Amino acid sequence: MKDSNTLWDKKKPKIVVVMPAYNAQETVKATYNDLPKDIIHEVILVDDASKDKTIDIAKNLGITIYNHTDNKGYGGNQKTCYDQALKRKPDVVVMVHPDYQYDAKLVGVLCEPIVNGRADIMLGSRIQTRHQVLAGGMPRWKYFANRFLTLIENLAMGLNLSEYHTGFRAYSAKVLKTVPYRKFSDDFVFDQQILISALSFQFNISEIPVPCKYFKEASSINFI
Repeated sequence: MKDSNTLWDKKKPKIVVVMPAYNAQETVKATYNDLPKDIIHEVILVDDASKDKTIDIAKNLGITIYNHTDNKGYGGNQKTCYDQALKRKPDVVVMVHPDYQYDAKLVGVLCEPIVNGRADIMLGSRIQTRHQVLAGGMPRWKYFANRFLTLIENLAMGLNLSEYHTGFRAYSAKVLKTVPYRKFSDDFVFDQQILISALSFQFNISEIPVPCKYFKEASSINFI
């Protein structure tokens, strides 16, 4: 794969990172610190009525913040994320959960296929091999639930992805301008709906493996 710094120097894509947050005070700083700021135009955090100090910490980091006074749900949070990101007229929008489970340093690697026109959506997959995933701390029940759901989803959608529920993904701006995401669920099914809709518009979905960490301080935003 090409060196990411060379890629950004030549094409200079406008990348906006969005973080849908809920009770992420223990992990938002570490997640933000890992982001490659030299290739990112702006970082936006949408707080979904957290009960902790997520907003205070994000303010101290200089992150752009939007605050839901009422909890709008995981899908509802993403809708605000993408609405705000599109106002910046980006080339690529990256969503990363601020729970420090995903390696945010890989934003450039995740975006590279979109920037080079080989994909429209990129998923950062936690599911590499069973040994690697479980060694990284993923609970066994979550691993097997993820595997079962992914099998069903692959059969239904005609794809061969290793997972659909990652909290680390990138979309071209064209995808977000095309799919009617504002009509989708405000709950966790939002992630599947946006991919199904993207397929109906014949957008290309691909993935890369990413290391993932599980620990008790991670925020409560995840479903699978």
